[in-house]
Amino acid sequence: MKGTLDPRHRSRITVLQALFEWSFNSTDITQLVKRDVADYLFLDSTVDSKPAVDEDMAIFISKGVTDNLDAIDEIIETSAPEWPLSQIAKVDLEILRIAIFELYIAKNVPPKVAIDEAVELAKEFGGENSSKFVNGVLGTVVKKLLPELESTANK
Repeated sequence: MKGTLDPRHRSRITVLQALFEWSFNSTDITQLVKRDVADYLFLDSTVDSKPAVDEDMAIFISKGVTDNLDAIDEIIETSAPEWPLSQIAKVDLEILRIAIFELYIAKNVPPKVAIDEAVELAKEFGGENSSKFVNGVLGTVVKKLLPELESTANK
């Protein structure tokens, strides 16, 4: 992870917020993301400005998650069978959905990046044990669904 001021990290924050809201009211996800990109201020401590958010990335991830929701949720259910979706904290669930979309469906970032970003989001927005939970579930996803990545990472 590059840091909290990285436009890609900010994009994932924007996606998390939009998906969280979407999970309650199913509004058009693209509109939510565009609104959040326009309205969400990330103020630097030294410069009173509005740093960039990668809007295209945010829309790609949010649409990818909502369009593949059933497949993503099935992966979560398989990887965390002791945790029904209804019992997973909403923030943790949305973080897992983002990471699984990037890891398994889009395959647009290295697994380490997707996992590190998810853990960082869990630390920032989740509960006390969220980062451990998210890391554990994503570790299981990599072991079960992406074993070729696991074997090359251990060499």
